Amino acid sequence: MPSGGSSLFSGFRVLGLYSNHVPHALRYHLKHRKFYVVTSVGRSFHTFNVNKLGIVAISNSLPDDITCLAADRMLVFAACGRLISAFARNKEVVMCYSGHEQEVRLLLTLGDQLVSADSGGDVIVWDVSSGEVYLQLHFDPTTFDVSAMMHPCTYLNKVLLGSSQGALQLWNIKTSKLLYTFTGWSAGVTVLQQSPAVDVVGIGTATGRIIIHNIRLDETLMSFTQDWGPVTSLAFRTDGPPIMASGSPQGHMAFWDLERRQLVTQQRNIHRTAVAGATFLQGEPLLVTNGADNAIKVWIFDQEGGGARLLRIRQGHSAPPTTIHHHGNDGKNILSAGQDGTLQSFSTVHECFNKNLGHGSVNKKKEKKKKKGLTYEALHLPAITAFSSAAARQSNWDGIVACHRGRLATTTWNYQRCTMGAHHLQPPGAQRDSTATAVEITSCGNFAVIGLSCGRVDIYNLQSGLHRGCYGDNERAHRGTVRGVATDTLNQLTLTTGSDMLLKFWRFKTRKQDQEIKLNVAPAGMKLHRDSGMLALALDDFTLVVVDIETRRIVRKFAGHHGSINDMAFSPDGRWLFTVAMDCTIRTWDLPSGSLVDCFLVAAAPVGMSMSPTGDFLATAHVDSLGIYLWTNKSLCGPVGLRPLPADYQPEEETLPGVTVEETEKEVKEEWDDDVYESADQLGAELVTLSLLPESRWKSLLHLDEIKRRNKPVAPPAAPPAAPFFLPTVPGLTPQFAMPPTAEQETESKVLSWGSLAQRSEFSSALESALHTGSFEQPLRLLKSCGPAAVSVELTCLTPEGGGASSLLLAFIQMIDCMLATGKDFDLAHAYLALFLKLHLRTLSQDAKAMEALAHLSSRLEAGWAELQATFNQSLCLLSYAKSALL
Repeated sequence: MPSGGSSLFSGFRVLGLYSNHVPHALRYHLKHRKFYVVTSVGRSFHTFNVNKLGIVAISNSLPDDITCLAADRMLVFAACGRLISAFARNKEVVMCYSGHEQEVRLLLTLGDQLVSADSGGDVIVWDVSSGEVYLQLHFDPTTFDVSAMMHPCTYLNKVLLGSSQGALQLWNIKTSKLLYTFTGWSAGVTVLQQSPAVDVVGIGTATGRIIIHNIRLDETLMSFTQDWGPVTSLAFRTDGPPIMASGSPQGHMAFWDLERRQLVTQQRNIHRTAVAGATFLQGEPLLVTNGADNAIKVWIFDQEGGGARLLRIRQGHSAPPTTIHHHGNDGKNILSAGQDGTLQSFSTVHECFNKNLGHGSVNKKKEKKKKKGLTYEALHLPAITAFSSAAARQSNWDGIVACHRGRLATTTWNYQRCTMGAHHLQPPGAQRDSTATAVEITSCGNFAVIGLSCGRVDIYNLQSGLHRGCYGDNERAHRGTVRGVATDTLNQLTLTTGSDMLLKFWRFKTRKQDQEIKLNVAPAGMKLHRDSGMLALALDDFTLVVVDIETRRIVRKFAGHHGSINDMAFSPDGRWLFTVAMDCTIRTWDLPSGSLVDCFLVAAAPVGMSMSPTGDFLATAHVDSLGIYLWTNKSLCGPVGLRPLPADYQPEEETLPGVTVEETEKEVKEEWDDDVYESADQLGAELVTLSLLPESRWKSLLHLDEIKRRNKPVAPPAAPPAAPFFLPTVPGLTPQFAMPPTAEQETESKVLSWGSLAQRSEFSSALESALHTGSFEQPLRLLKSCGPAAVSVELTCLTPEGGGASSLLLAFIQMIDCMLATGKDFDLAHAYLALFLKLHLRTLSQDAKAMEALAHLSSRLEAGWAELQATFNQSLCLLSYAKSALL
């Protein structure tokens, strides 16, 4: 086992985490011209674009949970405990600010400074670039406990501080002077917000009163009062209408008209918890809100009367999920039921495919007829305890059936319409104090089998919602609570188990008992793998038994958990059984060998799990966690060595996806990333290496004449006759235009002698110097930087007629010979040599030294191609054998 914890699974990512109680931060990117919202999700923060609410960045994790956020044009600041970290590119920590003695709870960006306040009364002004303390102030929390901060617009180097005692202070952070003290309104300040008007500030208090105050004149312009308790957030519209929005701890928002000084409208239950943050986009009728209910919402103000409607949303569970299952056969969607009473679907591909099936209601018709502004909590169903889904007939009727806590009737849900179905499946004549405890939908998607706490097992038709019968004599299948129900693939058998320690086999059509197995301990849950016919039962003594439904015998027994087993799942091929328990372990049992092959610990106890039908991901839900964690199956990526683990094996902890890792592992990873492999110039002396130049640089060298002939214009460009701006005239009484003077020296030749232009190029000079030093790297580098036409010109100028010399021809032959000897730039050597011989073959034939050098070069070419031919033949022979041989 590796020291990481698991040899079969590795953490991949977490689904369904969007926001918490920390107010969001809004940024505007000048280059992209887009708004981005930054939200905290524990130890890291996520960055979403406001246009589509798509996630664009996930930051690195911090040592502790984030307490507050702030952002400027370049950086994002996050505080955790006493430490403040600055993130660049929404991901990497580039600067840390340490100096607080208590937990930091407020952050404010002010130009090149950062202002932070902690719970101990310290307010520190930091220099962002250097990380040094620019100014430090201390307040006595008993007399002035800083609860809000704001920078008044156009007030240079000024910061307005609000206290929980109600007083406000205006400070100059450059001179460290207290400029003015506002006595307050006998209520603690919770929010300070700059209004679109200069000198006017919005102040939210703990009593629900909202004051619009002019800080320059110390004059209250108007005040409002919301009846929902303290003001948690304030925001002002900047696109025209004078509207102010205020948030409350109940999740309601009120919108006030500042001109008419009255309430315009209110939005109730926009969040299930307190509105943590609300911000209007600059110059747009859009409002961004977030809350502790794990939701980010964008509202647009286009309704009559100034109302807002929901435009975009990213929402997860507001309470921890308890039951999760994969829906469908592609493994891309995970259905999750949480303690908040909602049923949601999370996509493993992209967040835009997430679905919220909503909250169950007792009567949908009554809920639709409820009056505006009122809520009937009694109409909401309690949380889902168990559910089953089938995709076979979901396009025709409801394909999900769910059991609710403390309720006898089960509900149906439609996955495609993302709503609760029309049927409430309630057995006739059942005891009123009974509750539904187990549910299973058949593989065909037509029937649902439901077990009750009174021991009754009923079957329903999902299309009509009608009751089709029950199992057992006297309408009772077990003498205790039904703990699990299952059906086989062909609807031949129904399996039920209960607290009476019996596992019973029933005929599906006749509903008659076929056989039963007596267990030593009462089962807590049951899971059937339909393809292999293996049935796993988790017992109350923390052990597992596996029953073969064909032979109807117990074939495997597993022991090792030290807590109650919460959930089970089979691998798609039925070879492995995965279990999670309250001992915080995730175990993998190998059924053929009957042994434990993988086990690892997690920080929080897992309460639910589901294995993807394709086998690529394992999904888990944990105690006090709102997300669904995905684990990658390593066996799909490569061979994994799994060995039986001893009975006294002590598992090691595996880090949950998205949670911080140890500092030592971070440092090792960074060092490994810096050590980048660089390929050698030449892998072997017996090999040849091609150049990295494109083929167009050397493949067309022999066809330059044809290319020039093809690209030659049909007629030369005719220059239009240019007339002078001022036409010359002949002096005299009669105005006459002067004719242009005729050229008198047209007989002189315009052809210059070559001596005045006889200046060698840089390549010719480098080639001549390389003839004496024996190193041809410099001329070869210059030649490689030239295009095809420039290469042709350089080679043409090597002859004495072109301004070169006979020694340059010999030097070029030696350069080609050197390239072939080293085996580098093999393709360029042949292309340059072909063009060289085409241009200067007649001249070379008259030079004895050049012919001798060419003869030596010819022998090297023949030897090199002979070696290559032998290597090619050997490789082709081996390839032909591998293709035709029966292996």
